[in-house]
Amino acid sequence: MQHFVLGTAGHVDHGKTSLIKALTGVDTDRLKEEKERGITIELGFASLSLPSGHTLGIVDVPGHEKFIRNMVAGAAGIDLVLMVIAADEGVMPQTKEHLQICSLLGITTGLVALTKIDLVEKDWLDLVRSEIADYLQDTFLAGAPIVPVSASQKQGIPELLGEIDKTVCQLQEKTDDGIFRLPVDRIFTMKGFGTVVTGTLISDKISVGEEVQILPENILARIRGIQVHNQATEEAFSGQRTALNLQGIEKSTLERGNVLVRPETVWPTRRLDVFFQYLASNARKLKNRSLVRLHTGTAEIMTRMVLLDADELSPGDPSFAQLILADEDVVVGGDHFVLRSYSPVTTIGGGRILDPQPGKHKRKNKKILDDLKILQSGALQDKISVLLVRAGFIGISIRSLAFRLGVSVKIIREALEKLFSDRRAILLPGDNTTALSADLCAHLEERLMKSLADYHAHHPLKEGISKEELKAALPDAVSGKLFNMVIARLAKKEWIASDKDNVRLASHRVRLAGEEDALRQAIASVYLQAGLTPPSLSDVMARYKDQKVMAQNIVKLMIKDGELMKINEELCFARTALDKLREDYKAQLVRDGQATPATFKDLTGLSRKYIIPLMEYFDVSKLTVRVEDHRILREKP
Repeated sequence: MQHFVLGTAGHVDHGKTSLIKALTGVDTDRLKEEKERGITIELGFASLSLPSGHTLGIVDVPGHEKFIRNMVAGAAGIDLVLMVIAADEGVMPQTKEHLQICSLLGITTGLVALTKIDLVEKDWLDLVRSEIADYLQDTFLAGAPIVPVSASQKQGIPELLGEIDKTVCQLQEKTDDGIFRLPVDRIFTMKGFGTVVTGTLISDKISVGEEVQILPENILARIRGIQVHNQATEEAFSGQRTALNLQGIEKSTLERGNVLVRPETVWPTRRLDVFFQYLASNARKLKNRSLVRLHTGTAEIMTRMVLLDADELSPGDPSFAQLILADEDVVVGGDHFVLRSYSPVTTIGGGRILDPQPGKHKRKNKKILDDLKILQSGALQDKISVLLVRAGFIGISIRSLAFRLGVSVKIIREALEKLFSDRRAILLPGDNTTALSADLCAHLEERLMKSLADYHAHHPLKEGISKEELKAALPDAVSGKLFNMVIARLAKKEWIASDKDNVRLASHRVRLAGEEDALRQAIASVYLQAGLTPPSLSDVMARYKDQKVMAQNIVKLMIKDGELMKINEELCFARTALDKLREDYKAQLVRDGQATPATFKDLTGLSRKYIIPLMEYFDVSKLTVRVEDHRILREKP
């Protein structure tokens, strides 16, 4: 069954609260100050049973200009408006401002209650009714029913009830984005139950026992109980005025403007990309970086407005803008917002949120503006593509796409499948919830190839670079899974060669020439002439202290190529010398059956400085195995 909420609107003292009492029997003014002053200050709530069987939630809002903040909070989430205009005064300033606010919040349906008809003559009533119809001609209430009533005399109440019922029956079912959220408009404590919050459930549903996340404070709580229209229930649905009893939460930790969501489905933000409409009724131009008051849901936040396509706006101008918030806000892509000026406080415009988690933008950037046009009115697949590029090499989860676009996860998955088949997007390997731009992946391949080419150009003596160093050198953050996937993809194409820790271009070979080749030959000559009594590596490096780094790299290359054999940190041997010794040592072992340091000395004539490292080397290289104080061949000949 569909669920709807009606909100009142209109100038102060035009009889909104009295009318709701006449319709429902509920006095929505509950505060002592409201009773004493005779005006509504805070939001009031009631429910109305309609002849069709619908039960309508009602939000009664204050009409005084000082309490517009509360009015905007109450208007968030309503489906139709009951514009209340007193017959003895007609259209007044707050009539106009409330109508503007409702329009900016995306409300498109309503009707007019022409109140206090017992205070005017019939001719006057006809005149006021005609003037109201003319005034509403260019608004969403054009052609809406105008029902004359008197709450005090109970005149016209049945007729108004009938028109409300007829209007509700004609309402289109709201599109549900499947992202549960309930902006909090009231918090109180009930004896024996604890903390209770109320609000209009914007989307999806919630059940007793479920866990919710309270943002932006990031507090987790469990739903202990639910009431809808003062009746306990196990579930509440989108469009219902809902009271939730929260388990284990103190009232003092919450405030109006908080939003209840399912954990990890919505994230707070301090920056918003928006499409903004500056009202034609404004008297002056709006400059870039103006300080304004942002109203979303039940929150009001001081905000700096950065115009992305203009230096200033004239009355009636639209604009793409980025809002920089003083405090965190909790919204979803596609949500409506209202902006009011800092001082004097008046409604200046509003619009829709295009991206609730953007990065910082440069003004008047064509690519940014083109992307915002797509986010405003493009096809869903194109909108997703914009966010995939914005997410960069980290990628973006399917839940985050749903949150940033205000579209259900199911529909996001369907759109992604098309992008996958068109090769415009990919899923992160081993993770079926994170998507990436296929173009960015191709760009990352190009970047890695260029980085490897640059590295080889600057380090010609090195065979390759460690994967960790290559990843760290990239200018942007890259998901580890994506990096490994691209490395594997490049290796499969045989564009690079990759082992466990290092990577190089497949075409890269260390080729020495000139000074480098001469130094290599000189070092090789040292080891060849030394035979089995080479100098320590430190002594060799000391000979080439003016070319130390180059010499170190050449020795590493000679070791990797097998020209030198390194048996410990200080000893290297020419491979030819070590190969001959290996054959001689093996022949001795075959002849004698075993070897000791003494017999090894007899074989080589070497000192203990070389004997022990060499015998240990042959153990490690699996020629011999040590048994007590002697060695034997690891394998019998």
